[in-house]
Amino acid sequence: MKLHELRDNEGANRKKKRIGRGPGSGKGKMGGRGIKGQTSRSGVALNGYEGGQMPLYRRLPKRGFSKPNRLKFAVINLGQLQGFVDAGKLDAKAEVTEDALVASGAIRRKLDGVRLLAKGEVKAKLNLTVAGASKAAIEAVEKAGGKVTLTRPVQTEDAAAE
Repeated sequence: MKLHELRDNEGANRKKKRIGRGPGSGKGKMGGRGIKGQTSRSGVALNGYEGGQMPLYRRLPKRGFSKPNRLKFAVINLGQLQGFVDAGKLDAKAEVTEDALVASGAIRRKLDGVRLLAKGEVKAKLNLTVAGASKAAIEAVEKAGGKVTLTRPVQTEDAAAE
């Protein structure tokens, strides 16, 4: 086979239908758009319009609520943290802050703070300062001989009721 012998497979390419090019083309005069009206003109966007019938997005019930001022945390797991310590990107002896995690590449950005979760296991004795942490993550770090300091203390239901 040579370069000049290359061809598409049979039926792989179709010629574009040229509309509005006379009655012999099969799509002449109005070009398959019918007579007058909104859809015969260009620039029509009727997404979600069902010809006067109640549209689907209005027939279905609305559920839930999106809190406009909710906090978005950057998440890191204990296993990931241990991996960065093992790779030498994080210093286990120094205090591990949110800025240190960003600098090491463990997280991309802080957002509203960093939240520590308990997936994986940690062997290094770490002194962590983060915005939030799960109870299991705090227990695992303390079991390894480390300490977790929370910059944004978790509100319990008892404190919220007062």
